[in-house]
Amino acid sequence: MCGIVGAIAERNVVPILMEGLRRLEYRGYDSAGIAVVNGDRTLTRLRTVGKVQVLQDTLDQNPPHGKLGIAHTRWATHGVPSERNAHPHVSRDGLAIVHNGIIENHEELRAELARGGYEFTSETDTEVIAHRIHHHLKTVNDLFKAVRATVAELEGAYALAVVSESDPDRIILAREGCPVVIGLGVQENFVASDVAALLPVTRRFVFLEEGDVAEIRRTSLRVIDREGNSVARPVRESELSADAAERGPYRHFMLKEIHEQPRAVADTLQERVANGRLLEAAFGPAATEVFKRVEHVHIVACGTSYHAGVVARYFIEQICKIPCAIEIASEYRYRSPLVPRNSLFVTISQSGETADTLAALRLAKQAGYLSSLAVCNVPESSLVRESELVMLTRAGPEIGVASTKAFTTQLAALGMLVIALAKQHAADAERERGLVTRLTELPGLLERTLALDPVVHKLAERFAEKRHALFLGRGALHPIAMEGALKLKEISYIHAEAYPAGELKHGPLALVDAEMPVITVAPNNDLLEKLKSNLMEVRARGGELIVFADPEAGLKDGDGVTVITMPKHVTYFQAPAVYTLPLQLLAYHVAILKGTDVDQPRNLAKSVTVE
Repeated sequence: MCGIVGAIAERNVVPILMEGLRRLEYRGYDSAGIAVVNGDRTLTRLRTVGKVQVLQDTLDQNPPHGKLGIAHTRWATHGVPSERNAHPHVSRDGLAIVHNGIIENHEELRAELARGGYEFTSETDTEVIAHRIHHHLKTVNDLFKAVRATVAELEGAYALAVVSESDPDRIILAREGCPVVIGLGVQENFVASDVAALLPVTRRFVFLEEGDVAEIRRTSLRVIDREGNSVARPVRESELSADAAERGPYRHFMLKEIHEQPRAVADTLQERVANGRLLEAAFGPAATEVFKRVEHVHIVACGTSYHAGVVARYFIEQICKIPCAIEIASEYRYRSPLVPRNSLFVTISQSGETADTLAALRLAKQAGYLSSLAVCNVPESSLVRESELVMLTRAGPEIGVASTKAFTTQLAALGMLVIALAKQHAADAERERGLVTRLTELPGLLERTLALDPVVHKLAERFAEKRHALFLGRGALHPIAMEGALKLKEISYIHAEAYPAGELKHGPLALVDAEMPVITVAPNNDLLEKLKSNLMEVRARGGELIVFADPEAGLKDGDGVTVITMPKHVTYFQAPAVYTLPLQLLAYHVAILKGTDVDQPRNLAKSVTVE
């Protein structure tokens, strides 16, 4: 969701804050703001509507200067995007705050504060926190204690950074349900909601745990846990480089990340498969014993990660002969799932901070599962730290809001899970070797598939004026059709839906006409002939077919039918990842033709850390 940056140093922190905001803009981009305390202990605040560059342009006209500051880029939850709703929010006596998350009891607190004489200038829940901290300051006369007293009253999720012009030597932080990371420098310290914001200034990080309240000064850090105990959170060194989140020669981050997929998948497999074998210890030291006992798998995820989980369900049941359920995290939270004996609970998330997925994991820990496994891209994330087994996807920073390389690396990671479970339940050494070989061939197949970019670019011209599209697939390629439809709607704003091809005659066929292109993924597998019959149903109603097909599928161009030939020798186990790439490219090129904001589509944010 929103992005937080803060810094305390002996130098001017404004450039640090602004660079951090630029690196976090993918988390929220409807408004931005900054507040700094200058040498004479005066708080200067500036807020603008729109992207971070708008704030930078305004700062350039009258640059502020300060050695203590906080900044924020917003994705609206309470109140429309506007200057008055932008962060930082202030209370009396130069107290300023930035906040990620949602406070569920803000209306009751607002009413109480209003009765106490506080005036509100925004529609946000964040302003309530600012005034509440000031209210407690009148009693305890210490900013750290006032923040602790305030967060004890809050219901919901939050990451807070608080500064005051009367207390210019520290930033107070608090975390509940939203990530907060502290960056350690030399005679200076920093705070952010994501390590990417701080990579230009440090590689050493401390991650706050749930319920922590902390203060950072130039040369020190203090953390108090939920029970009021002083604690020392471990210092972790990030392996990411500062230029890992740069766009390079590509026009957009999304295009860069599409083309990074062969390398990202290779990195995900590296050191985890060797000599035709899967190294189960890559999931964690207890993995082998856990996998031996697994009798059922329950996967929970959101959005694109959910689609990866649906693919995995097909293979877990077909290859491993183990029952598998897949569920959207936000739905799992609000029912009472039955947990079969020896069930493995699997969560999938790019960021590892997705609020619904994290809440599902915490609920699952009380429900009697055998163990929990996180498939995630961020080693320092809450999901990773709270799971018993972990498979990191090694995609590197993904800045484009529409996920690409995170998805294909999730498929690779889940492919390794399939092999690990099959190894214990349904596969001999020869079968294991064959599956591992199929995985290790993936980077090369993805590289060959990217060569279709010019063909897909040309194809995209036929979508520029379309308003609707239908995606079809069968078996494990149905979730790939779902992912293709999601990508198209996310960044081009064309309404797109996906169906199993066999469902056409049960409703969607009523929508088919010459104005609705039907995009189909058609690998050469056991369902191909049935898929061909479904495609004839489309042609009989005058629908325009676009088919990404195996060269041996027996499909040819014709009246109303366009066939894009995919690489040869793609197996059923490999097809989901391979057939994803042209759908990503199609969405990208259509969005370019329609002139939309590819990397930062309207109304969406990269890391959804609120419910």
